[in-house]
Amino acid sequence: MNEEIQNKLHREDMTLASIKKRGMALFIDEMLLSLILIFALSDSFFDAKTLEEMIILTNTFILEYMIMKIFYQAFFVMQYGASIGKIIMKIRVVEVSTLQTPNVMVALNRSFVRVVSEMLFYLGFLWGMIEPNRQAWHDKSAKTLVINA
Repeated sequence: MNEEIQNKLHREDMTLASIKKRGMALFIDEMLLSLILIFALSDSFFDAKTLEEMIILTNTFILEYMIMKIFYQAFFVMQYGASIGKIIMKIRVVEVSTLQTPNVMVALNRSFVRVVSEMLFYLGFLWGMIEPNRQAWHDKSAKTLVINA
């Protein structure tokens, strides 16, 4: 771990969130957003007769879904320092420089790069598993850390 970050976290009595907690928060958020999408498109989903029709329907709204994910992540991280999944898992996002809740621009940057990482087969998330500060690409880009709340 970067010694400067380690010292800063130690001074403030903070610890990095585990990969397990982050993974569970990701799972909770993905399930929540998927349910919202299904609910929003419920009439169309009920009209679909085959799995193929459901997949085509989902793909039709992929851009809207990505935009929804960006705003969901940005809003909750900016407002509360954590998405609903992170709140449930008792972890939160902080800026490396201040150890405070990210501002609007940092939260938008983080959420946009997060969606890009998802589209690239979650490679940025895998990077966070091997990186000493557990910073995924979206954390590196936004200069944030995920800590235990």
